[in-house]
Amino acid sequence: MATVGEYLQTWKLKLSTTKTVSAVFHLNNKEAKRELKVIFNNVTLPFCSEPKYLGVTLDRSVTCRRHLESLRDKLTSRVALLRRLAGSGWGAGATTLRTAALALVDSTAQYCTPVWCRSAHTCLIDPAINDTMRIVTGCLRPTPADNLPILAGIQPAELRRSGATLSLGRRAMESGHLLHSALTRPRSANERRLKSRHPFVPAAQQLISLSDNNNNRSATL
Repeated sequence: MATVGEYLQTWKLKLSTTKTVSAVFHLNNKEAKRELKVIFNNVTLPFCSEPKYLGVTLDRSVTCRRHLESLRDKLTSRVALLRRLAGSGWGAGATTLRTAALALVDSTAQYCTPVWCRSAHTCLIDPAINDTMRIVTGCLRPTPADNLPILAGIQPAELRRSGATLSLGRRAMESGHLLHSALTRPRSANERRLKSRHPFVPAAQQLISLSDNNNNRSATL
């Protein structure tokens, strides 16, 4: 906290102690209910086990389950609006429904995907995305889910999430980016603190390497 205080003083910033919370991220279940006591300028910062940062809810073990549960509820309400638009009263066409789906559902489902797309709980939002493409195409539930993106003309969710991770990784490779040092400096195998998680940096490095290899093959051909 002394380092934070020096940084704020250097740049003439003031920390709002009423809006700032402390949190800890680990996989030790025995310490799940332990709360930190962080003091800044003689003020104890409130502890929050699931803080929200830039619209993303973070949990202790960084599984993003709470965030995806909240996102599922948000998508469900938007799918209901889309279903009403496609009902007999409005009867919107496929082009209108596709545009509405991309604006209402897809934009929400793809928000901050590089953060949570490697979570094991992404399956929580997949039914809402599949329902969206069924509404756009008019297909029924017996239609295989793998065929829905092709019929709807919408890129599959996994490819869009990987594309967002690759795009952020490309931008982070530029000097001056906040994540530039994390992507470019050598990393040891013992450096990962949450070993059972899939962090952004190794995933971005792998996607960038695969993309560069594919580009080199295309240039050779």
